[in-house]
Amino acid sequence: MPTGLTKDVGWQIGVSRTLPHPAPVVWDFISSPEGIALWLGPGAALAPERGAPYRTAAGVTGEVRGYRPGDRIRVTHGTTTVQVALTPAADPARTALRFHQEHLASAEEREQQRAHWQGVMDRVAAALDRQQ
Repeated sequence: MPTGLTKDVGWQIGVSRTLPHPAPVVWDFISSPEGIALWLGPGAALAPERGAPYRTAAGVTGEVRGYRPGDRIRVTHGTTTVQVALTPAADPARTALRFHQEHLASAEEREQQRAHWQGVMDRVAAALDRQQ
């Protein structure tokens, strides 16, 4: 089976990075309006409850599938599912942040989304660095 293709969720991509910030700082940003605009899209507002709908300024719609404060947010995003998750590192001043998207249509879309999530990660890291 090609890299990124699974039996259960089709094509998927994950991008992760360990950031030099404690988990509560990363969570507060990722779940804030500014953070949500960076990873989900401008205009999106998420209610922390399963089934809550959202819409981005670009017209993408979805709903919250899971919201565990301090841990992860999982949403549908058009025909795909996106998850942002935090894992505290051994050093409490560092946190692993991961973006994962599944149900992608093809290997080409997977590669496009890899570049997208790497760019999102860069913007999130820069925004967190500015906050210090």
